[in-house]
Amino acid sequence: GHIPQVVPTIEELNPPRTGPKNLPTLVDLLDDENDDKRKPRLVIVGAGWGAMGVLKTLNPGDYEVVVVADSTFNQFTPLLPSAAVGTVGARSLIESVRKLLLPLKGSFVFGKALDVVMNERLLEVEVPATPEGDKKRIYVPYDKLIIAVGSVSATHGVTGLENCFQLKTIEDAQKIRRRIIDNVEIASLPTATPEERKRLLSFVICGGGPTGVEVAAEISDLVHEDLVRYFPKLCAQELSISIIQSRDHILNTYSESISQYAEKRFEREKVNVITNARVKEVTPKSVKYTVKDPETGKTVEHEIPTEFTLWSTGIAMNPFTQRVTDLLPNQVHKKAIVVDAHMRVVGAPLGTVYCIGDASTIETSLMPYLLDLIEKADINHDEKIDRNEWEVLVKEVKRRVPMASTHLEKVNDIFKCYDADADDALSFNELTTALEGVSKKITSLPATAQVASQQGKYLGKKFALLAKQGKTLHANGIPDDDDEAYCGPFEYKHLGSLAYIGNAAVFDLPGYSFTGGLAAMYAWRSVYWSEQVSFRTRALLMVDWVIRGLFGRDLSRL
Repeated sequence: GHIPQVVPTIEELNPPRTGPKNLPTLVDLLDDENDDKRKPRLVIVGAGWGAMGVLKTLNPGDYEVVVVADSTFNQFTPLLPSAAVGTVGARSLIESVRKLLLPLKGSFVFGKALDVVMNERLLEVEVPATPEGDKKRIYVPYDKLIIAVGSVSATHGVTGLENCFQLKTIEDAQKIRRRIIDNVEIASLPTATPEERKRLLSFVICGGGPTGVEVAAEISDLVHEDLVRYFPKLCAQELSISIIQSRDHILNTYSESISQYAEKRFEREKVNVITNARVKEVTPKSVKYTVKDPETGKTVEHEIPTEFTLWSTGIAMNPFTQRVTDLLPNQVHKKAIVVDAHMRVVGAPLGTVYCIGDASTIETSLMPYLLDLIEKADINHDEKIDRNEWEVLVKEVKRRVPMASTHLEKVNDIFKCYDADADDALSFNELTTALEGVSKKITSLPATAQVASQQGKYLGKKFALLAKQGKTLHANGIPDDDDEAYCGPFEYKHLGSLAYIGNAAVFDLPGYSFTGGLAAMYAWRSVYWSEQVSFRTRALLMVDWVIRGLFGRDLSRL
């Protein structure tokens, strides 16, 4: 209970002004209790899955860790659909970032990253100046910067998206929960006309990926398990749930059997799945979409009256990610920052800026490595790559770009396929064509929590390793800004995908997939339970699930 007497330094109370914009610069932080300031500073932007992965695997005392985020908590995104209908409470999914930083004695800056000055290693952050909403800008200096800011929803050029709900944050889930209860309460009043009632009880979800499917499943559960007890007539006659999906199946990233299982299940629960449809416009009272007639090839427009539309389709860059790509000339990807296999931002000064999670995409082209590969593999310097040299080259490609490994299994077949003049050697032109061919087959990693978390853990382990080996590297004259000197590239291990569909769950695991009812649902719950960031949220979740099982969902509007 004793509060230690800590005297702040001049730099903490009155930060110096530096950088191109002459802004106050956080050389020291008030909430930092480390007196040893000689540690390298690791700044992480964001507090999602990627950031948590880093924090979990760093060793206390190796770095001065600073997290910059516009949210003071980390949220467990996979269970947001459950929070949106009150299956679990909002508080059960969040954990304070400051609490998670305690073991590392890290600091937290509550603000929004706007810009980065790479040559001076300064991150520009907009922070609140007053509780009323005034803002000011500061610089946070870094030695290493990890960008883990996630993504925003892609608009696909559709108009009227301001009339939609999204499901990216806990606030979104609370808004959805309020709207569902409001709609049902208003529809049950005798003053509602039949048209209004139909519109109020129509729930439309744009996007048939895991988020869209899980929200539809949770709303369907809410209707069949709770609302039907209080509003039996409404639920029996008027209520409708629709999913609009642009592909020919929902859950199209999962295996086919899973998509079919989900569709059959929804058919049984009377959830209307509309496939091969494109949303055209969302108005406050309806959703307009077009479907191509497979027989005539004509596009037919439809309209669903609704007071509730959820938008959950694809991802796009948020403004900070966009700013970073604008700063670097060789960043040409439209949806994310391009990183190499070591998660380093391509084009940034080596060993200083990294990017993980939804904000990043790993470079799939093997072309940047072409000259290096030839130098390594062309052992007899005859400017051709023979079979033995080709095997050396393939090994080197696998080492440098692990994502290419699966496409280089049949080494001899690839060699034969691209050896156009059949002289048992690949000329440089043939080799270039071969590597281009392999590059085209490499698919980028999906924007999921699993990928972000693994990338975060990879960086945390890598930096812990660097802290341990730094002295040895210096002693041997190896610069510590070259990650390849002390650590291999990131390798993603897909542990499977899961989705919840109305008191049943589907698992798409490497090698096999299974679908099922209650048993699968409990398996789904246990996976998510074990993935929690703290014991507090584990305990809260357990209690939430038990209470919901005993007493049903709470329909009060908070």
